[in-house]
Amino acid sequence: MPVWVWLATIGGIAALFVFDFVTHVRKAHEPSFKEATFWSVFYVAIACIFGGGVFWFWDHVHGVEFFAGFITEKSLSVDNLFVFVIIMKSFRVPGEDQQKALLIGIVLALIMRGIFIGIGAAAIERFAWVFYIFGLFLLWTAWKLAKESLVGHKSTDEEYEPNAVVKWVQGHLPITSDYHGNALTVRLDGKLFYTPMIIVIIALGMTDILFALDSIPAIYGLTDAPYIVFTANAFALLGLLQLYFLLGGLLDRLVYLGLGLALVLGFIGVKLIFHALEENDLSFINGGQAVEGLPHISTPLSLGVIVAILAITTVASLLKSRSMGGVSEESSK
Repeated sequence: MPVWVWLATIGGIAALFVFDFVTHVRKAHEPSFKEATFWSVFYVAIACIFGGGVFWFWDHVHGVEFFAGFITEKSLSVDNLFVFVIIMKSFRVPGEDQQKALLIGIVLALIMRGIFIGIGAAAIERFAWVFYIFGLFLLWTAWKLAKESLVGHKSTDEEYEPNAVVKWVQGHLPITSDYHGNALTVRLDGKLFYTPMIIVIIALGMTDILFALDSIPAIYGLTDAPYIVFTANAFALLGLLQLYFLLGGLLDRLVYLGLGLALVLGFIGVKLIFHALEENDLSFINGGQAVEGLPHISTPLSLGVIVAILAITTVASLLKSRSMGGVSEESSK
């Protein structure tokens, strides 16, 4: 991919984030359902137009890879929203000030993901056995997600446990006890203090970095083109701010989301293992020779499987939530 295309793409994505800040964050407010719906659809439409451009100006193979990656990353980002809601509740962030914290956290996450993507691309280009690591990690993550889902689905009523970075910041920075709008710093009696908003942003950013450990290997299981990996991640994060307000009250109804994501990650993990075996150069596996006769999982097939899994689990979740609601109403009577 030519350097000018990379620069133009990064510039365009940066412009969209600036546009998001100017239109939504500069004036603090809590978006209505109608506003959140409109902008969520808008950013998905932008991603689809971009994917169409990949089809038209590059080729259909990379076009399919972009849409498969975008759908996977968007679905994984919905899982992030559970933690985002928990963080907002735990730190009691006023509804009208949440957009700024979310957008800055998302931008930090995109920057860190860009670094991860570069490291992943360099490792894959140099060491074919990295696919084994990615595949096994995804299989382990899928098993962990499935186990958690079978015990009980995620809930936004869970408690947030600060990680080491958040605890260090809380213990070493002068932080006010109250919010001052969506300001990050404030001067009191001539001294500079940070507001709790800075803790919220760090918590959001660190959380998304942890989620990137799953999403980056997952999308490398669908494409080996760093350009597709980066743009699919960027467009999945664009609009996440609006999706937060759109799905905030509906997240608890997605009771099978964790199980669906486990199936998706497990499927991609198996695909990565197959690919690693086809490119095998490890001496202790098949004498260092490529393993032949393995089933080939094409990207169009992967896209179909991912869409089917997510569609089935979403419909099943809504039906389950409806039946649970009906049972609750009957028991209350």
